[in-house]
Amino acid sequence: MKKVILLVFLGVSFISLAQEKEKVYPQDVGKKHELKINALTLIAGKWIDVSYEGLIDEESSYGLAATLNTDTDESSLKYAITPYYRRYFSGKYARGFFVEGFGALFSATDRYIFGNNEDFETGFALGVSVGGKFVSKKGFSTELLLGVGRNLIKDSSYEGFPRIGISLGYRF
Repeated sequence: MKKVILLVFLGVSFISLAQEKEKVYPQDVGKKHELKINALTLIAGKWIDVSYEGLIDEESSYGLAATLNTDTDESSLKYAITPYYRRYFSGKYARGFFVEGFGALFSATDRYIFGNNEDFETGFALGVSVGGKFVSKKGFSTELLLGVGRNLIKDSSYEGFPRIGISLGYRF
């Protein structure tokens, strides 16, 4: 009798685990695209930073971020185009902790201390970022990101390229 109870208990456990796994991510079926805006750079740096992310599978994605400086008086980054590839390390569908490799084509200005002359520089950086993504059942997402890249153009005064963000988005 004990063996029968044990077999019934094991059978019910396997069935409930299998059913639970099917119910974990029904909201992700067919949702392979995500649009985001970086709220941190918009508020703190006066940059508009929008990005698109396409989901390849449950563990990886690719994307493109475009950044534009809206403050013409500030001497810093003018624009950046940043393609990236991400690898997720949680058991959830393209969410949780991730590592990202990115490239960035950017333009920045240096204003001379004396005078109003501007010196435009263009750079290309390669780098790595880490972050985390949280997605609601309705598809709204929040993302935290921190990374740094190295400028590969030698005659530039910009050696590094930061990648930082707190983004809000929607997965569809």
